[in-house]
Amino acid sequence: MTSSISSFWATFLILSSVGFLPLLAFGREGFSVDLIHRDSPKSPHYDPSSTPFSRLREAAERSRARAIYFRDAIQKTSSISSALSSTDNIYSKIIPDSFEYLMSLYLGSPVEKFLAIADTGSDLIWVQCKPCEECYPQKAPLFDPHASSTYKVISCNTDSCSSLPQTSCGEESQCEYKYGYGDGSLVDGFLSSETLSFDSTGGRRIQVPSTLFGCTHRSNGTFSKNGAGLVGLGGGKLSLIRQLGSAIESKFSYCLPSSSQASATSRLNFGASADVSGSNAVTTPLITGFPSTFYFLSLEQVSVEGQGAVKVKPGMQIGNHTERGNIIIDSGTTLTLVDDEMLKSITVKVARSAKLPQVKDPNNNFNLCFDVSGSGANAQFPDITFQFAGGASVVLHQSNAFVEAAQNVVCMSLVSSAGIGVNIFGNIAQQNFHIGYNLDAMQLTFAPADCANL
Repeated sequence: MTSSISSFWATFLILSSVGFLPLLAFGREGFSVDLIHRDSPKSPHYDPSSTPFSRLREAAERSRARAIYFRDAIQKTSSISSALSSTDNIYSKIIPDSFEYLMSLYLGSPVEKFLAIADTGSDLIWVQCKPCEECYPQKAPLFDPHASSTYKVISCNTDSCSSLPQTSCGEESQCEYKYGYGDGSLVDGFLSSETLSFDSTGGRRIQVPSTLFGCTHRSNGTFSKNGAGLVGLGGGKLSLIRQLGSAIESKFSYCLPSSSQASATSRLNFGASADVSGSNAVTTPLITGFPSTFYFLSLEQVSVEGQGAVKVKPGMQIGNHTERGNIIIDSGTTLTLVDDEMLKSITVKVARSAKLPQVKDPNNNFNLCFDVSGSGANAQFPDITFQFAGGASVVLHQSNAFVEAAQNVVCMSLVSSAGIGVNIFGNIAQQNFHIGYNLDAMQLTFAPADCANL
């Protein structure tokens, strides 16, 4: 199987070489596209009546749903029999509506514009297509494959089709996929190829011919009407990153501004634009795990300023399966989740250092909260340092590790993964770091940055 897949991708790149030439030439400089946070005023999901407290509460709920998705995906792919026979295989997808960032893309010739979920925890790119039976309602028009001169359906007798976790042959030997979710939602369609385009932040239109994507013709469930699909940025074979491959040197990065900068736009960078460097940059290995979609890291210890270090379990036990990596880095999860034992030790050290009155979180989302009514903006909290393998120490200052959960109530944004078992380094912890992924070298690099002005 490995050799046949390798052969397929080699053939794919050769056949696509003429179409890729504009991108390859531009790829030496790289390119960037905008990322839009779901709660940004620029997002169709923005609710002007919401408050920072209500948005944080909803983000906390999505974080737990997201962690459950990771757990279920790991359990499914750790069992060969389950992966082959399950009718609810979700490893390349996300839990509906549990996302944080959106991006614009174009499909077809002539182009049609879509706003899709950008997800580092998924692989397959997909949009809803005409004709669509039982489809969840969306505001944007459905993609019409018959109106595009560059659209092609992939045969079920191809290695690319076998790269999907669950497929069948359609009436005309089309590669048909189906993804189910625990809440009863599903998407069903055909693996296809099409010209994918982006508006780069430099003003150029970047075209990627013959991109494999899912043309969904049937769907239902709890998807949002404001979205039209998904762009998978994971490590699996069908993700956008893997398909761009050598054109971007298998490198991408992002820089997420602070959540307090509501109007700031994040950047998603590809190729040379994704290089992360500088005197403060630190690098840690990306750990190969199951599924290959997810980005696993090895966390060695967590230390609290002035209070010493907390040891970390070397692996992550999910059911009967043990992952070599003990934490997943994910842009689509807001909070950081750690195992209960680790959290209790960190909590004791933070409480001792902060020297503020403790209070209960009114929404029951956070384990450690403080009353700052007597201190206000002058309240001081300790730095929390995550040390990853390779000596990569990532220092989380107050804005990366503490959130205002209610009026005069500040809580630590690390929560327990108890009952789920999956540790996740979330996007609050990642804010104002330029974070680069190099999938050829299997390395992740962090560098402190002012992401709103990068």
